[in-house]
Amino acid sequence: MSIKQSFNLEGKVAIVTGSSKGIGKSIAKGLAEHGATVVISSRSQEAVDEVVKEFTSENLKAIGIACHIGKADQREHLVQKTIETLGGIDILINNAAINPIYGPLEDAEEAVFDKIMDVNVKAPWMLSNAVLPSMKNRGGGSIINIASVEALHPGAGLGLYSTSKAALLMLTKNQAKEWGKHGIRSNVLCPGLIKTKFSAALWQNEQLLQKIEKTLPSARMGMPDEMAGIVCLLASDAGAYMTGGVYNADGGYMIAG
Repeated sequence: MSIKQSFNLEGKVAIVTGSSKGIGKSIAKGLAEHGATVVISSRSQEAVDEVVKEFTSENLKAIGIACHIGKADQREHLVQKTIETLGGIDILINNAAINPIYGPLEDAEEAVFDKIMDVNVKAPWMLSNAVLPSMKNRGGGSIINIASVEALHPGAGLGLYSTSKAALLMLTKNQAKEWGKHGIRSNVLCPGLIKTKFSAALWQNEQLLQKIEKTLPSARMGMPDEMAGIVCLLASDAGAYMTGGVYNADGGYMIAG
């Protein structure tokens, strides 16, 4: 196989959670452009249908299945429906996440902690477990968990979010260690500040944005499409020797003074 050919995802099925917009949508598009059939998923069926329509109009292969990843029955439905419709699962991108609070650790309610851990840690764990039998059947697979540079370096006002993303890092490493014997790889991507609705509170603050842009080697925030390339590498045979890894795409945030 040529190196270029090793990026080809023809015949592969990929579930991308939280893919109706932002980073998830860009990742789904990248995988589809490389030949994968993508399952677009988010809480709203209407939103996923819209993305599917857009993708299929560009001759990309996609189906839409709504799923609130915090709900066990909906996670189960997402996996079962994908297997019924497309025959199995090769790639899982755990991208959906929440950050309902911005502020000091001591101001957060206990219920907020539970909600963040439920969606950002427990759901990716359960969803990965749910796709495991199908990946085993197919002789392997690739799980890519989307964390954040906040998992590696404490920011301000994002303490619980950071804590949940740090837990996701260790979950990824354990998946890689335990499931390698089944041909399953698990890696984690840590984006920096990316221009999405999710991070709007940060980049819409002009002062904060200028401060960030001054300190970053890249001198700018990232765009969602800039996260797709590394995921395509990790999902494909081009990244066949990459597992248990933590990869930053952060414009140099982790080396900024």
